Amino acid sequence: MKTTSITHRLADLGGAKWDLHTAARDRSDRGEDIVEMTIGEPDVALPEPLARAATRAIEAGRTQYSNGRGENGLRDALAESYSARRGRCFERDNVLCFPGTQTALYAVMQGVAETGDEVLVGDPLYATYEGVIRATGADMVPVPLKAEHGFRMQADDIAQRITERTRAILLNTPHNPTGAILRPAELEAIAEIALKHDLWLISDEVYEDLVFEGNSFTSPLTLEQIADRTIAVSSISKSHAAPGMRSGWAIGPRGFMDALLPVSETMLFGNQPFIADVTEEAVRAGSTVADGMRQRFAKRAQYLADRLEAETVLRVHRPEAGMFALVDVSPLGMDCDAFAWALLENAGVAVMPGSSFGAHLQNWVRLALTVEDAAMTKAVDRISEFARSVAVAAQ
Repeated sequence: MKTTSITHRLADLGGAKWDLHTAARDRSDRGEDIVEMTIGEPDVALPEPLARAATRAIEAGRTQYSNGRGENGLRDALAESYSARRGRCFERDNVLCFPGTQTALYAVMQGVAETGDEVLVGDPLYATYEGVIRATGADMVPVPLKAEHGFRMQADDIAQRITERTRAILLNTPHNPTGAILRPAELEAIAEIALKHDLWLISDEVYEDLVFEGNSFTSPLTLEQIADRTIAVSSISKSHAAPGMRSGWAIGPRGFMDALLPVSETMLFGNQPFIADVTEEAVRAGSTVADGMRQRFAKRAQYLADRLEAETVLRVHRPEAGMFALVDVSPLGMDCDAFAWALLENAGVAVMPGSSFGAHLQNWVRLALTVEDAAMTKAVDRISEFARSVAVAAQ
């Protein structure tokens, strides 16, 4: 039986990136003592007020069909929140609601690129970005995010990769997996390129509320000169510890949202009203858990870096936001895959090899900061001992 071209375009983008995580989970299920630091999931449960809001909405019968744009109350809440945060006026018609950031990004990409086009995206990148780009028929063009620039995308690196086929630039700030935050001057330079070459600018901002103390976030939505070509996507998954709610949105020019509506309706034919009610409450009230996560993740990142850099030859890229830290394993003479699999086998610690996030993290592994403090201490003990043993064996 034949299948369509999209299945072939996405054939190598499935679960293989998560083979190490799956292997670690299997070992844990068999009773082995494994510290899992592979996936980014909030380290707290869904806040009780949001759980109660979901129950109330279901009991009130909010389980019927919605409309393709999303519930008006949620769209109004988002428009008000973005108007306050971005210093520009947004209205409900600037918003489309989706089941999570992933779905929003998939739909938005369908609206900006198609077969024969190119989309520029930073490498390293979140593992699903290549899939949402390839699904349109477009080609992903990696823009190297270099350690010497703090893994922040540089306008000069973008300019070198623009062709007549380029249609969009996909940003992720704060960034997964590096925790980097684009600076205002860097965004201004990228905006100039988007204007010069008539490109869409798409910004994944799901980690906006997890910015560590001493750092600040700027969205390209604040830039008036590119207001007509900028779309942001986000959700309550990280900020409100609600990844299973699958509630996200896209916000941008009304004309684009109007054009994208039939795509959304074809995909979904509306969202879940009871989840929209929960999300509206979350957006209007703000997060009760984000501040705690920010503090814990920043503290764990510092603990990880201070110990590994004092006790081993490993070096840690200290994140500015988010749920992850990167560790440079090249001083051990190992690439990311060899190190990650050996660490799992010999020390019982599961981390993600950088190869899961593109071609430019071959010397790095990604560690989730979402494990409890006791597990973090255990993991650092084991990583430190493993790294020292490898270094001794290499002498």
